[in-house]
Amino acid sequence: MGKIRVLVADDHPAFREGLSQLLSREEDIEVIAEAPDGHGAVELAEDLQPDVALIDIAMPDLSGIEAAKQIRNISPQTAIIMLTAYDYQSYILTCLRIRAAGYLLKSTPVAEIVNAIRSAYSGHGVFDLKVLSSAMKRWAGEKRDWSFPLEGLHEREVEIVKLVAKGMSNREVAQQLFISERTVQTHMHRILEKLGVSSRTEAVLYCLKEGLLNLEDLS
Repeated sequence: MGKIRVLVADDHPAFREGLSQLLSREEDIEVIAEAPDGHGAVELAEDLQPDVALIDIAMPDLSGIEAAKQIRNISPQTAIIMLTAYDYQSYILTCLRIRAAGYLLKSTPVAEIVNAIRSAYSGHGVFDLKVLSSAMKRWAGEKRDWSFPLEGLHEREVEIVKLVAKGMSNREVAQQLFISERTVQTHMHRILEKLGVSSRTEAVLYCLKEGLLNLEDLS
């Protein structure tokens, strides 16, 4: 297998270069480019079509959010992980709406960032559970403003979402429930369709918002 080709975009040279060096030590990861701002990230993504892009949210001239939106258009196969020092609720919602693959704090250990890159490359959402928990506590009691329709999930589907919320893969869910991995995939497809979302992470967040899951289900 080829290496996971990664673009790192951050306006702080020390953080950007240090993270790039640490990631480059992994046998299955190759940092193909670094960008000091949003415009540079977009240009490099268009030219190089990276597998994964790590993008700082707060960058000058063109923000990480705007850069991510443009990268989604010019390099749709690139999984985007937003890096930030802040756990602002508005940032989290925005990252979900632009279909970012993940949202991690800069304080996240490098080993976890490495695992997040691998997960995002495999098509899974990677959101910091502490960030999600903090956001959900603030969302609790707010008037619902989620735009996705709810058609209701069957008991088995809720059971699967709870296991996904714990970070389990389809294979692990299948083993836990004593069903085939193909059956889990079918259930997940129906769950995403019913909730009107496009990722496992969005499904979990939606169920948290609707009260089908609680914060304890994330641990």
